[in-house]
Amino acid sequence: MAERWVVHLEPRLRPSVARMAAVSCGAVVLALAVGAILLRAAGVPPLASYAEMAVELFGEAYGFSEVLVKSTPLILCGLGVMVALKMLFWNIGAEGQLHMGAWAATAVAMAPLPVESAWLRLPLMALAGIVAGGLWALIPAALKIGRQVNEVITSLLLNYVAIAWVDHFIYGPWRDPASSNFPLTPMFPDAAQLPRFGTLRVNVGLLVAFAATALVYVVQERSRLGFAIRVMGDNPAAARYAGIGLAGTTLAAMAFSGGLAGLAGMVEVAGIQHRLLRGFSPGYGYTAIIVAWLGRLHPAGVLVAGFLLGALLAGGEVLQISRQLPISMIFMIEGALLLTLLAGDFFTRYRVVWRRVPLSLSPLAPPPPPLQGGGEHEKGWTGIC
Repeated sequence: MAERWVVHLEPRLRPSVARMAAVSCGAVVLALAVGAILLRAAGVPPLASYAEMAVELFGEAYGFSEVLVKSTPLILCGLGVMVALKMLFWNIGAEGQLHMGAWAATAVAMAPLPVESAWLRLPLMALAGIVAGGLWALIPAALKIGRQVNEVITSLLLNYVAIAWVDHFIYGPWRDPASSNFPLTPMFPDAAQLPRFGTLRVNVGLLVAFAATALVYVVQERSRLGFAIRVMGDNPAAARYAGIGLAGTTLAAMAFSGGLAGLAGMVEVAGIQHRLLRGFSPGYGYTAIIVAWLGRLHPAGVLVAGFLLGALLAGGEVLQISRQLPISMIFMIEGALLLTLLAGDFFTRYRVVWRRVPLSLSPLAPPPPPLQGGGEHEKGWTGIC
């Protein structure tokens, strides 16, 4: 009997860790290849530029410290975005939550306290940042639950509202009179500054990022909230059938997500800037989306991805100085990385299967049963060659 080849895409029920890691590494390589093309188009030798970045960042103590400085807010914001994405809630508002956390921490830093002590002021600043970021994240969550408003739109637009809110204070009531009209607040008192390690800019915020990674892992793997988030992300209908409160879980998860981003804002102003100023974040909240995807929505993966993206941002500053390239070049490489991650994610979710079927089989006929390992309840895609 005459036969023909049929290509069938079958869903993978449980993509292997090795496959996901290979796809992530491949996405990084492809993004760097795209970056090499962009560097060549800008008249800069790509291999020499990458080598210069590696030497400056990992061959000198200062360069490596700057990688850690850039990684700290990326890890915290990436963890926050990861929590939301884990339940299929697209929190694009980490940048705004970071700004609100920085604003609230600044308010506490400048407020008079009965006792001037770092052991009192710094915890209060951290708490204020967490609460402000969490409350800001609850707005798109409440609109999604109550009015079915798309969270991508609301969380994204709230970023601009938060940035404008911060600008109002640093241009107005909080502006330092001695700043020659520059938009920034006075320097924080010593008790409101995170301790640094030595003379470099690396500070206790890095330890906070490590502690937050461990906390998110415990919540994700060992708590009822983490279980509810995972079930909602895997199958919302099953979560509803199991009696999981979708509204309550969404609000709790988004408060947790925004709180982590708000904590990143507190760490940035208290550990690096020591004041609130315009443009203190070069888009950490947006880059955190790439960090979460590159980390495959796992706390350990986010930790590694935050370090890699931190190195990329620090490397961009190296190229700005040595090659006179704009920082937008690094942002284009980040965009290429996100696109390659999304494209590569297809291969972690599906596998391509070729089969021979009788020539008499109608093109509209259902595909053959899936191979062992594919769920019979899942849908695939079939094409005839």
